[in-house]
Amino acid sequence: MKSAAQGEAVRQRLIAAAIELIPERGWTAVSTRVLAERAGVTPSVVHYHFASVQAVLVDAVLGAMRTVAGGFESQLATAGTPDELVDAVVAAVQPYTGTDHLSLLFVEAYLAATRDDRLRDGIAGVLADLRGALGRRLRQLGVADAEGVAAVLAAAIDGLLLHRAVDPDAAPATVADVLRRLV
Repeated sequence: MKSAAQGEAVRQRLIAAAIELIPERGWTAVSTRVLAERAGVTPSVVHYHFASVQAVLVDAVLGAMRTVAGGFESQLATAGTPDELVDAVVAAVQPYTGTDHLSLLFVEAYLAATRDDRLRDGIAGVLADLRGALGRRLRQLGVADAEGVAAVLAAAIDGLLLHRAVDPDAAPATVADVLRRLV
């Protein structure tokens, strides 16, 4: 049992190292050697625990995305009206500047997903779950075509976050009125 716990601890160190390195260096610049060095293990340990460096990166990003989406979903439950839901969505993304660590991690992942089917399918699954949660909450709040509105709302927020990477003044709060009219 002790060795299983140690193995899991090493896996978690590798995942944490990947989450640090992807925004720092870019997806394609994270090599086995760099990852192992950051995690404090030998390069052979990376391949003992994962099929490839790509597998570590994918697992790391999808885990981070699920964590962020899970926190976001919990905020939806507090909204008592469609307007409050929009405010909750805007508040949830406010900390992401486009150049912060998580924003850069996700931008790198989106780009890498254009070349990696497993990553693309994983991100699509996270987004589908998030749109589903948005749609369910919108339906509970009496919004017509809740699923369609959820898709547009999720895409609008995603787009705003991408824009913030190149235009820090593209603050989500400035579009809250437009998003409220949407719902």
